[in-house]
Amino acid sequence: MSKNSHRRLPIVQGAHGQGAHVAERRAVLVLAVAAVALYAFAYTQPWWHLWLFAPQYPQGLQLTIHLNKLGADVREIDMLNHYIGMESLTHAAALERRFAVWGVGLVGALALLAAIVPGRRLSWAVVIPGILFPVGFLADSLFWLQRFGHHLDRHAPLHIPVFTPEMFGWGHIGQFSTYARPDTGFMAAVGGLVLLAIAAVLRRRVCESCTHAGTCGNVCPTGFIVPPNPENDQEKPPSNA
Repeated sequence: MSKNSHRRLPIVQGAHGQGAHVAERRAVLVLAVAAVALYAFAYTQPWWHLWLFAPQYPQGLQLTIHLNKLGADVREIDMLNHYIGMESLTHAAALERRFAVWGVGLVGALALLAAIVPGRRLSWAVVIPGILFPVGFLADSLFWLQRFGHHLDRHAPLHIPVFTPEMFGWGHIGQFSTYARPDTGFMAAVGGLVLLAIAAVLRRRVCESCTHAGTCGNVCPTGFIVPPNPENDQEKPPSNA
């Protein structure tokens, strides 16, 4: 009787251990799906908001930057930029705006794949798409702001020193005061990053207690959201023959 109990003990513990993590496995997938939903919402919202103030514009001019378009007082701002020799804002990030919807779809697909495909060694990979999305937007925006402010037409009616418009807080361009801050879309993308970070923590906990933890490599052998069957991992009892 003692021998039979000893043989069954690993199976009972294994099943209980795996069952304790079923909710966490599902939570990882739910968090990844919620992050993707936030990315889809972010695509429909402005990511950055800029204001320009001058004596002739006491109410200020506004510019909203979406992933796929520019909004608010674009035409008026372009007319003012013409006097200092700056290119039309519509020329900035034209390729990025054209393929933005595909980029969002790719980031979402990568987030879902990273939630279920990698093994224990890459359990943290789920957070990578969440980092690249907002950071990539910031890096691309800074590039275009620097490029436009440092490539002014020397034959323009007005001459001002080259500049890089501020992306955060107050700044000055000629006689204009500017103010810029992130908008709803960017904050939604950051929210998606937070959800993926939580998913990465949960995923790491599950992977470390998995019955395959000692042999799992870069790819989960059973599919992360499907707990492995502990009975398949037990050694068969020795034959009495």
